[in-house]
This record gives sequence, C-alpha cells and structure tokens, in this order.
Amino acid sequence: MATSLLLLLDDIASVLDDVSVMTKVAAKKTAGVLGDDLALNAQQVTGVKADRELPVVWAVCKGSLANKAILVPAALLISAFAPWLITPLLMLGGAFLCFEGFEKLAHRFLHKGEDEEAQAQRRQAVADPSVDLVALERDKIKGAVRTDFILSAEIIAITLGTVQQSPFLTQVVVLAGIAVLMTLGVYGLVAGIVKLDDLGLYLSRRGGALAALGRGILVAAPWLMKALSVAGTAAMFLVGGGILTHGVSALHHEIEQMADATALWPGGGFWEALTPMLANAGVGIAAGAVILAVVTLAGRLRR
Repeated sequence: MATSLLLLLDDIASVLDDVSVMTKVAAKKTAGVLGDDLALNAQQVTGVKADRELPVVWAVCKGSLANKAILVPAALLISAFAPWLITPLLMLGGAFLCFEGFEKLAHRFLHKGEDEEAQAQRRQAVADPSVDLVALERDKIKGAVRTDFILSAEIIAITLGTVQQSPFLTQVVVLAGIAVLMTLGVYGLVAGIVKLDDLGLYLSRRGGALAALGRGILVAAPWLMKALSVAGTAAMFLVGGGILTHGVSALHHEIEQMADATALWPGGGFWEALTPMLANAGVGIAAGAVILAVVTLAGRLRR
C-alpha cells in the first residue's frame, strides 16, 4: 500500500514537472502573439468613457474565456484524432500572423489619414449626448471578442504544437493553464494600461514628487501605446516567420547553418542569436507581403 502511494506521488510529481516545463516553453513561443493581443485589445477599448473602461475590459475578458472554452477542447480533439492537422494549422496560424503584421504596416503608411479621421469620429461620438453609448460599447466588445478569437486560436495552436508529443493529461493541463494565464495576464495588463491616464491625472493633482510623477505618466501613456503596437507588429513577423521556417525543413536547416557560421565572427554569441531572428523576421515580412498581395488581388477580382 505504501509503495503504491509513493509510486502514485512520484507519477504526479513527474506530470507536474512536465507540465511546468511545457508551460514555460509554450508561454515563450506564444509571447509574440501575446504582445500583439495586448496592443490590439488596449486599442480596442480606447474611446470609451473613463468610468466604463474597466466594465468593457471585463466584458471582453469574459468573451475571451468563452473563446478559449471552445478552442481548448477543439485542440484536444485534433490532437487525439487528427494529429496530422497540427503542423498545417500551425503553418496557417504563422501565415496569418505574417499577413496581419504586413497589413498593419501597409495600412499605417497608406491609410494614415483614414485612421486619424476614424479616431476623431470616435471622440466626437463619445462627446455627443445623442449617440447611444451602450450600442457603441456593445459594438466595441463584439469587435474585440472577434479579434481575440483569432489571436486565441493562434495561441492555442502554437501551444498544441509544443505539447503534441506529451501525454494527454499533460496536454490538457498545459492548454488549460496557458488559456487561463494568457487571458488573465492580457486583460489584467489592458486594464492597467487603459487606467494609466487616470492614475497620472490623480497623481498630478497631488503635491511635490507625486505631481511630477503623474505628469510623467500622462506624457508617457500615449508613447506606451505606440511602443506596444510596434512591438506587437515586430513580434508577429518574428513568431509567424519562425513558425513558417520551422515547417519547411530545408529552410530551417539553412538558417541553422547561417547561425553556426556567424558564431565564428567576433562577438559570435550575439550574432548567432541575432541571425535566426533576422531570418525569421525576413521570411515573415516576405510571406506577409505575398499573402496581402494575393488577398488584395482576389478581392479586386471578386468585385
């Protein structure tokens, strides 16, 4: 009896150790999507009245949990009955990340005036007492939840690719853990970001050093949003390009050989680490450009 209990405890400890390792690996691989998820959701809830920001974030968070309640069982079913689908799904997710990143770049440079006009219209709508703010909030929440579904699917697909060789119980725990941790982490940070201006305003009305800190927060908050957007876009190319290069064995081995060659340069460790990142980003940008061109052409032909 005692021996059986010890064996059971040893098995539990082994599973927990596997779960811990796999969760860390999955969290590292999904960090790029997390940065984009954070930036997009922080932008989605801007333009809402200050006293409604946190309720809107909470509503989107609940929608995100509902998304993952659908995606995690679907991923487990795929792993159990159609594991051959995992790599194609990962490639599709990587391609979508590259497309979305390049589309953001193209939109930023080609449609900058439209973005500024849309922001002005949102500010005007919030200030106009005749506008139905409840309907406006509802539309924002629906849009944010739709965006979250796509990004959550990418996170779950990347995580599934990490744990596909693990026992089923490990897959369940890691997928569920990543789903909950990512959701709470993203929307906790979003809540903090959207209330930064309120914190800065409150501190600026205090005396001495607190007032200076508050003014600094007010100045830094818009730049933080821009930095998040830039970091999220860069991460999309790095993560998406990395998924694509890993899916093409010849390309992956070529990048590894390039990294090994640069390791012989002065400061080799730095170049060895930088080379795969630059290669993945280059592949991501090229793939995004090609996919955007195909999608744009198909849209024009359909019209």
